[in-house]
Amino acid sequence: MKNNIIVITATLCVLAIILACTDDEGSNVGLSNLTLVFEDEFNGEAGASINADNWNFDIGTGSNGWGNNELQYYTDRPENVSLDGAGNMIITARRETFQGSPFTSARINTKDKVEQQYGRFEARIKMPGGRGIWPAFWMLGSNIETQADDDPATVQWPFVGEIDITEMRGQEPEITLGSIHGPGYSGGNALSGSYTLEDDRFDADFHEYAIEWTPTYIDYFIDGIRFNRIAKEDIPQDADWVFDDQPFFMLLNIAVGGNFVGFPVDTTPLPQQMVVDYVRIYSTND
Repeated sequence: MKNNIIVITATLCVLAIILACTDDEGSNVGLSNLTLVFEDEFNGEAGASINADNWNFDIGTGSNGWGNNELQYYTDRPENVSLDGAGNMIITARRETFQGSPFTSARINTKDKVEQQYGRFEARIKMPGGRGIWPAFWMLGSNIETQADDDPATVQWPFVGEIDITEMRGQEPEITLGSIHGPGYSGGNALSGSYTLEDDRFDADFHEYAIEWTPTYIDYFIDGIRFNRIAKEDIPQDADWVFDDQPFFMLLNIAVGGNFVGFPVDTTPLPQQMVVDYVRIYSTND
């Protein structure tokens, strides 16, 4: 669902940005009066599965490679997703033939278990890298595929809304992207901002990725610094802002291949791992 994103570079207000760049961009200014309401620290024995009270597994190849011509088969095997015994959850993408697919990986979500509207959503992650590798920490509207048949438009992507807290092209490990998708601004027309590390890579160490979501805007943060805001007034004329009428759930995954990143090559180093230290949600008290 997150394919062919138009990137609008947003690096600490140095560049002129089409999306809103306000005076506090590049600072640690954010929402106040936040209360921690959910956290998963991924504590447990090495090889253990993730907490089933918090997470579900997506299994298989989806429709048309999860809508993006992705190449992996998602599993719930410990080879693809498990705890490491050191307080981390690890998603591993592998080059192996499995159920007719040339790669395996994992995609987990909190649908019907951990959902919230508005607030701060964050995770501390060491990303994978390599050409054709596509890691993401993102969110979808909770009503996807759950509403009545007489109102199908509200249950299909992009009508449910999508918030990409972070996603990366593995061949560009110094750049992270934050985007939203909705009706009239999805796929190649998504609204996005990017953040580029100077002389560093997101697959070299842990970084904290976060959004702060309000009824009228979504702010994007890297390591506590706000680098972009996507506001209600930024969406196309006559389009709907679909981020003010329902809670969203979270997803974490590594895709292999797909429209957004292209295909991996023989020299793409695999296996690749997304190492997640924690996931947290804060509510607003205002």
